[in-house]
Amino acid sequence: MGAYLGYLLAGLGGGAVVASLALGLVLTWRTSRVVNFSHAAMGTYLAFATFEFRDRGDLVLPVAGIPARIHLLPTPTLAASLVFAVILSAAVGAAVFWLVFRPLRRAHPLARVVASLGLYLYFSEITRLRFPTAGATAVTRYPVLPEHTVKVWGTGVSANRLWLAVLVMAATAGLATVFARTRFGLATRAAAGNEKAAVLAGVSPDRVGLVNWMVASVLAGLAVLLIEPIAGLDPATTSLLVVPALAAALAGGLASFWVTTLAGLSIGMVQSLILGWAVRPDTNWIPSWIPVTGLQQAVPLAVVLAALAWRGDPLPTRGAVLEGELPASPEPRRVTLWAAAGTAAGVAGLFTFSAPYRQALIVSLIAVVLSLSIVVITGYVGQISLAQLAFAGVAGFTAVDLAADGLSFLPAVVVAVAVATLVGVAVGVPALRVRGMSLAVATMALAVAIEQLVLGSEALSGGAGGRSVPRPYLLGVDVGISAPGADNFRPAFGLVALAAAVGSAVLVANLRRRPTGLRWLAVRANERAAAAAGIDVARVKLGAFALSSALAGLAGALTAFATTALSTSSFMVVGSLVALAMTYLTGIAGVTGAVLAGLLAQSGLVTVLGRGGTAGGGGDHTFLVSGLALVVMAVVAPEGLTGLVRRGWDRLSARPAGVGGRSAVTSAVATDGEVER
Repeated sequence: MGAYLGYLLAGLGGGAVVASLALGLVLTWRTSRVVNFSHAAMGTYLAFATFEFRDRGDLVLPVAGIPARIHLLPTPTLAASLVFAVILSAAVGAAVFWLVFRPLRRAHPLARVVASLGLYLYFSEITRLRFPTAGATAVTRYPVLPEHTVKVWGTGVSANRLWLAVLVMAATAGLATVFARTRFGLATRAAAGNEKAAVLAGVSPDRVGLVNWMVASVLAGLAVLLIEPIAGLDPATTSLLVVPALAAALAGGLASFWVTTLAGLSIGMVQSLILGWAVRPDTNWIPSWIPVTGLQQAVPLAVVLAALAWRGDPLPTRGAVLEGELPASPEPRRVTLWAAAGTAAGVAGLFTFSAPYRQALIVSLIAVVLSLSIVVITGYVGQISLAQLAFAGVAGFTAVDLAADGLSFLPAVVVAVAVATLVGVAVGVPALRVRGMSLAVATMALAVAIEQLVLGSEALSGGAGGRSVPRPYLLGVDVGISAPGADNFRPAFGLVALAAAVGSAVLVANLRRRPTGLRWLAVRANERAAAAAGIDVARVKLGAFALSSALAGLAGALTAFATTALSTSSFMVVGSLVALAMTYLTGIAGVTGAVLAGLLAQSGLVTVLGRGGTAGGGGDHTFLVSGLALVVMAVVAPEGLTGLVRRGWDRLSARPAGVGGRSAVTSAVATDGEVER
């Protein structure tokens, strides 16, 4: 019993950080209706910047393209460093609110999700570039809280964990008091509930939002700063602390500070208990093939699903309001002609390009299929899913395992796609009760859990070395991608990828032109009105989830056979964010946008052409540029590149912008009143 108590007490530190981050998420939601996916990434940068200031006295700026450092003090003290952390955190929060989310106040929830994902990519990458974690220039980390051992009911626990729990409880009490009993708290609630009425009452929503975002940013910076001695700091993994924080915030209904804090503490304690079970041979009930880290990540997912199932509704309430509209989705035209032209261009490229450009073309073709899955679920149906690459990973490893067991290439791919489809439908069932931001949170938690729990299992992924991929044969013909020297990245495999990309594009385009596509757009526009018009909203959503996950599974299976050793790095959560980012940038509501997103994909054709034929992992600035471009596009042109071109063409041809963006059926359904998805 004492050992279990020790594990629970040890989890107070991580739970307190989760709770602190969750409190910041509640603040930003109550103020701006924003679920800030970049919250932990911002905190990670702020913690690194504080350690750098304490070590060298330098202010490291998070802005690319300007001098990175400004020297402030020769030998900063701990007190000076904490003051620096608070000031910098508040400044970053103010800048993010004023430059990004204030302009998006009346935008569609998708635009706000995309902007926060862009900030996630940007802050994660700028932190990695600015602060080396190894070598002579690595940042020195200084503990802030005492680390001596304290006895609690006879069980030893590090004092910093107890201090973290006390501090987050104090912060919770302060926030609850401010929001319940002060004029500022009343003003915040008024601005969130009815902005126009608040303005008439003399409340400035901008000023209220600015202060709350500054406080939320300070909470994030201090939380990550204090957790470093317990969990360490890493730009990639620490940024994902936003997932358990989102779970805690959802448990509190994105409103209750006390419930949010208790949920965050509980998540940390349960995760610590799971780790304790795993390290004790006498109590370890966890099978060896289940990764302990993955089982810990399943805890936030369970909390998210429970919270959404409890609070979700099959249809939005009649009083729910829409904040902006999704980009227009024009009906595809001349599908056969464009398919023939694309096929001819692809075949010509595969047989005339050199090996690096063939590889890039194959990468782009596979990325087109993945982007089409995003177009279906998000662009056409309005469901924000961040788990597409997780579905692809399930299919990829399934296909490789089946092929290793002797199943031929085509049946292995078909079965793998079917497995991904089943997983997608299973995700779609609970998603019937949620939409918009809530669905984005649920699918991100699912993606992290699948990455850590399923794809992280050595039984499936083969461990650190990856899974060896058998050579594929189609109808007795070798369609493997590898070959010696200049023959590498063989056209035979490229033709398979080309057929998959063109076939998927034609399928999606034709469905968009038929009643299925009209029902998709009707549900996207207004779920209540669509149901009143006789559309089975649940069936439409499940069908879209099935098709979307099948396309993602096809992309995953192709990714698996496009290499000789498949690893989980091909299906990381950040990859899903980048895929959504690129599809949104190019135009998330149409097939053309998916094609352009594939061409612009990391290591894709346009990227490699820009590097003069050098393939690779995307360089040092790919995520940085993608994240920044995503934020700018969400604010300036939410319809994407294709929407910009279409709008310009409409102006030149003197037609009203958006003609063809909605069908007559969709427009009629939407007149019943827009709703927030």
